[in-house]
Amino acid sequence: MLTSQTVTQDLPRLRRYARALSGSQASGDAYVIATLEALAEDPGALDSEDGTTIALYRAFTKVWNSVNGKTIRKIEVATVSDEHIIRIAPLPRQAFLLIALEDFSEDDAAKILDIDGAEISRLIDESGRELAEEIAADVLIIEDEPLIAMDLEALVTNLGHAVTGIARTRREAVDLATAQRPGLILADIRLADMSSGLDAVNDLLQQFEVPVIFITAYPEQLLTGERPEPAFLITKPFRPATVSAVISQALFFQRNARIKPPTVDA
Repeated sequence: MLTSQTVTQDLPRLRRYARALSGSQASGDAYVIATLEALAEDPGALDSEDGTTIALYRAFTKVWNSVNGKTIRKIEVATVSDEHIIRIAPLPRQAFLLIALEDFSEDDAAKILDIDGAEISRLIDESGRELAEEIAADVLIIEDEPLIAMDLEALVTNLGHAVTGIARTRREAVDLATAQRPGLILADIRLADMSSGLDAVNDLLQQFEVPVIFITAYPEQLLTGERPEPAFLITKPFRPATVSAVISQALFFQRNARIKPPTVDA
């Protein structure tokens, strides 16, 4: 595919990223236009072994950082979620949005921002903590492996959230959620006593709406393409920065919709 065609194909998602980053469609589009003008003067900037998409986002990043987001028009922020994300410091906000909104890997996000892998992990942690200050949640962990549960509890707490409890079985999960309704659920699929995290989550979704992140060594049980699939899925073994980013993503995109969410088929 020709480079110009690839750039054209990527423009809608780049505009989305620019709008989320700047807090304004008008401001975001101005950054995109400035990026295209810079590329017109230096088309070789798109010649990269990392691919045209990453090169395009890297070019945009140079334009954005050259003015350090000074043209943000916060009065045009459209949603509560936008207001939360716009308060995150510029560089952590870029890292968070590249991974959470644009679905780049940590490695690709590091290439776009021209930083190393350790730094991208630090930025994701920082963005998670800053976002947690705005929308801290009570988190229920459904996990039967003690060491993994402890790691998740420490990670969630470090981000500024509160853990309401750790459930090892379907029954425990329902009991804990009934006693204190969580604002977010982290759930494994296979639990102790052969019960199912899927069934536990479906029990809870029958009672109230809550974002759910599945953390599992068996993603093939959920990603079949034949039934409703979860929006948030992390594969074991996981990287702490990945969990941090997805937690922030789940809370960032949470809406107060009154529509009852669909269950996840077992």
